[in-house]
Amino acid sequence: MSPAEAIYGGDTTMPRLLLHWATTTPRALAFREKVLGVWERTTWAGYYDRVRRVALGLTALGFEPGDRLAVASEDTPEWLYSDLAAQALGGACFGVYPTNPWPELAYMLRHSKARFVVCGDQEQTDKVLEAMAQEGGLPDLKAVICVDMKGMRHYRQDFLLSFEALLALGDEQAKTAGDLVERRIAATKPDDVAIIVYTSGTTGMPKGALLSHRNMIYSAAQQKKQMGVTARNLSMLCYLPLCHVAERSLSSVLQLVNGSPVNFAESIDTVSVNLREIAPRGFLGVPRIWEKLQQNVLIRLKDASRLQQRIVAFAMKHGTPVARRQLENGGARKGLRDRLVFFALWLLCFRSLQRYLGLNRAWLCMCGGATVSPEVLLFFWTLGIPVYQIYGATELGAISHSQKPGHTRLGWSGPPLAGLETRVTEDGELLIRGPSVFRGYLFDEEATARALQDGWYHTGDVVELDLATNAIQIVDRKKEIIITSGGKNITPSLIENALKDSLYIREAILIGEGRKFLSALIQIDFDTVGKWAQERQLAYTTFRSLAEREEVRELIEEEVKRVNERFARVENIRKFELLVKQLDHDDGELTATMKVRRRVIEQRFAPELARIYGGAA
Repeated sequence: MSPAEAIYGGDTTMPRLLLHWATTTPRALAFREKVLGVWERTTWAGYYDRVRRVALGLTALGFEPGDRLAVASEDTPEWLYSDLAAQALGGACFGVYPTNPWPELAYMLRHSKARFVVCGDQEQTDKVLEAMAQEGGLPDLKAVICVDMKGMRHYRQDFLLSFEALLALGDEQAKTAGDLVERRIAATKPDDVAIIVYTSGTTGMPKGALLSHRNMIYSAAQQKKQMGVTARNLSMLCYLPLCHVAERSLSSVLQLVNGSPVNFAESIDTVSVNLREIAPRGFLGVPRIWEKLQQNVLIRLKDASRLQQRIVAFAMKHGTPVARRQLENGGARKGLRDRLVFFALWLLCFRSLQRYLGLNRAWLCMCGGATVSPEVLLFFWTLGIPVYQIYGATELGAISHSQKPGHTRLGWSGPPLAGLETRVTEDGELLIRGPSVFRGYLFDEEATARALQDGWYHTGDVVELDLATNAIQIVDRKKEIIITSGGKNITPSLIENALKDSLYIREAILIGEGRKFLSALIQIDFDTVGKWAQERQLAYTTFRSLAEREEVRELIEEEVKRVNERFARVENIRKFELLVKQLDHDDGELTATMKVRRRVIEQRFAPELARIYGGAA
């Protein structure tokens, strides 16, 4: 079976795919990284050479098949070198979000019994050292490897070494190792656990989802097949943390499946700049990213001339109906008139906006990771940037459902990938079975038994199913459906997303479980509300001082009224409170993937809820 045939059944492994491309297209571009302002290129041969050197270095340190390696770092080539090296040796790799505080990092390293950890810099290394110094420490950890040793000259721990020192160990080991790495790669099996993803759950400590080579490769290969992806027509920008299963799938696994290049963003803060520099052919964004890109356009528009504002308003007014008909027609513009109208608007306005966003060449844009307002996606389709809504989960190898040409119904996530079975229970929960369903949770048989029953993965998501196409529309998380004291079931995400459509609202948390009416805790968008305040010469110094201004409350009140008009009376927000601080992962209010921890929010902001409902919240 050829590598091309093997991928569609997941009948290969990721290190084997890396070796395939290094052998067949050694000089082709694998990825680019910006170093001191210059984009540096790495070929497939160079990629494999680094992975081989890291693997040999780990072997010298005592890495054995079945061992687990952690990476606590921003996205860098060293992240992928470490990931593939561990897999090549028959082990597994998992990522730790750079934003994770040291107690969470300590939990994951201790729970996984990781023997090696690669840290991006001094900050991440210090977290590991702090965890080691606590009672109980990290008894299984054998070595800490740091990529950027800046500021660490005085560190003298025997178990700490630089990434360069690891490579040097690999070079020394290569003198006697022969074809050790190649033999280890040949011994890897499709159903071996390749990666562990610690799910950033909104309740309790994260669980380690075990994903095999088959799980990850099958999902990426089916997405490649249904979208018509080739090595020539796709390049991606890697910027979401590689701990995130979707970024891992599309920037690492799809790259190995497809043989296409990946570009590393300098940081999450430079995504807009790097997009314009690279102009990738594909782009993955979670809802918050697409919302931010939309806001960037709308905020910049406020500073444009009156003529420019009128041109954009005219283009959006006439382009939006065209985009709606396009979505209803499976993604193809309906009729000659619509094609001519869009082309005229593209020349007049949309071409410039596409270039400003850096998405003028992108044909495969995806949005997933959480529910998103359909209006946000409609905005980009209007600009001529097709954003396909996808659905998946860590436990499904990233993607299980995807819009595609012919299936672009607004607000729906499309049909399942080929080979996946779906079922919806009586209470609306989506169940999925197939080759991409994970192997279970690390050291947690009870959680595995709850999630996996007769091969069906219980997603916990309540959906609507289109029986004609098997496409799904996400209603909400099963455990987050609000039931008021009057017995009314409320879907919070629909109302929350409608609130977040506002330029001035960054986060909204609907409250109402067991209560007589709905309320909301709202976090303003500091940038846009700050700009609004400056235009009106309203003084403020901090987020708190801005949020506490009466004028800001009146602004948000108008936004809430606008949203209330879209929903039934029982779904209206009767009262709200503005948060005087920004929600933060370090404070436990958000997960590493920026999802709200509702229980923590209700506990932490009990005084605000008491003001809303009176007495004890």
